[in-house]
Amino acid sequence: MATGTAKWIFPSFFPSLYGPSFHWFPHSLPLCPFFFPHHRFPFSNPSLSLSLSLFLSTGSRDSGSDLRSPPRAAAPLREASFPTQNPDPTTMIAIPYLTALTTYFSYGLLFAFGQFRDFFRKFFDWCSSNNLQGYAPICLGLEDFYIRRLYLRIQDCFGRPIASAPDAWFDVVERYSNDNNKTLKRTEKKSRCLNLGSYNYLGFAAADEYCTPRVVDSLKQYSPSTCSTRVDGGTTALHLELEECVAKFVGKPAAIVFGMGYVTNSAILPVLMGKGCLIISDSLNHNSIVNGARGSGAIIRVFQHNVPSHLEEVLREQIADGQPRTHRPWKKIMVIVEGIYSMEGELCKLPEIIAICKKYKAYTYLDEAHSIGAVGKSGRGVCELLGVDTADVDIMMGTFTKSFGSCGGYISGSKDLIQYLKYTCPAHLYATSISPPAAQQIISSIRVLLGEDGSNRGAQKLAQIRENSNFFRSELQKMGFEVLGDNDSPVMPIMLYNPAKIPAFSRECLKQNVAVVTVAFPATPLLLARARICISAAHSREDLIKALQVISKVGDLVGIKYFPAEPTKQQQGNKAMKYD
Repeated sequence: MATGTAKWIFPSFFPSLYGPSFHWFPHSLPLCPFFFPHHRFPFSNPSLSLSLSLFLSTGSRDSGSDLRSPPRAAAPLREASFPTQNPDPTTMIAIPYLTALTTYFSYGLLFAFGQFRDFFRKFFDWCSSNNLQGYAPICLGLEDFYIRRLYLRIQDCFGRPIASAPDAWFDVVERYSNDNNKTLKRTEKKSRCLNLGSYNYLGFAAADEYCTPRVVDSLKQYSPSTCSTRVDGGTTALHLELEECVAKFVGKPAAIVFGMGYVTNSAILPVLMGKGCLIISDSLNHNSIVNGARGSGAIIRVFQHNVPSHLEEVLREQIADGQPRTHRPWKKIMVIVEGIYSMEGELCKLPEIIAICKKYKAYTYLDEAHSIGAVGKSGRGVCELLGVDTADVDIMMGTFTKSFGSCGGYISGSKDLIQYLKYTCPAHLYATSISPPAAQQIISSIRVLLGEDGSNRGAQKLAQIRENSNFFRSELQKMGFEVLGDNDSPVMPIMLYNPAKIPAFSRECLKQNVAVVTVAFPATPLLLARARICISAAHSREDLIKALQVISKVGDLVGIKYFPAEPTKQQQGNKAMKYD
């Protein structure tokens, strides 16, 4: 069946929730999909799914469809050919028929039983004494229901404490529960596990022969914290050196650093944008961008994930219409995108987006949290990888928590912009400055990348993570897994879909000493639960082969190989001998 020619039936009882972009069953297909398991559901906006009406009114990365909360659309899933980038920007996400139905059925069953149990809970609470003393319950609503009836069932798969540095291998503290997972208690036992979940892209999070001694020296000299804001007594020589180092590394005239990556987005956007301004955001942008855009007071519009043609359409329409009601011209327009999308592993189509922004005189805001240090010949991010001049990007944002083994974030741009932020940004004026040892860690790791430590270890790390990422992605695809993302990206989500497969995959991998991160609703749309693999330069080829063996075995057990696996060389040889 051709996706683009199918006819669709829209559920009339949800028109205001889904909007015209949601499509339901194609009535050109038989109504019973169990005899057609290879047909797939096309969705143009799967985030506006039944989940929002059933479980939560708000999500962690996405939000509703009004002007102040951009909806989240899912990245196009790869078909059997696994192209490097989606050649057709209009291609809609494809979900196996049977998988979609069983996923909805599973969540519906959990919801129904949860409501049934809550009914009796209210009855027994009414019969027993009320300890609230006239106060309303502080935890109330669908969020509370989701946590109690769904999340707590599998909370052992999240928030696992570790007892070592997040290197290629780390120690995971074992936990147990005596009350059906409502509470978890730590034990003294530890499991040595292969780390496939941390953002330790270049391996700097562990002890490093160049970085660690200098961090220790800075700790002795400056102490762990400045105990002050940057405008009071919280600026040290390390902070000034770090800002110069970051500006030079990313190729901008100036930079400003903050103690938290999330706050970098959520505090900067309200300073730069305000009433009468327009923010055009990619539909898969991080929650920090969403909250920052909301707090700015600007009008928010979204464009389809990584589709430049739709961005141009939105820009043209908004410029023509102007501000709501008054139709005055916008004070300023800003387009916000990410270098690598953390839940999809996809690279931004930056050259096309830059060209459109130049055409319509819109500012470009690039979030390089997952790309700076991880991609590009010298680790300078997607601009270097895709051949974009950094002068064409008005505002560059990034974090130090991924590739640099530290904490905090930065904004880089023109000197006038950075000076303005130092006068107006609350994260600079009121928050404690970044820890001096953390600042020294960033400076030292950048020097390693640039070869200023007197070795070529930086170039080796960059080559290693690129080789590891492409090897691991290729092998997963050959095994039949549905893997999102592009080549060179160290983030590779493996689609799980069904809620029962989320804890099953996580627990079975942990049993075999492989620690993975699973992500589900509300961080992703209801149907699109996944395991997110993060590859590091610290991983050896033996580590990756072990991980692939475990994931393949668990994938067969759980049933998440949605594509036919490629035959091995031995199987191909046996087949050729058979024909002979």
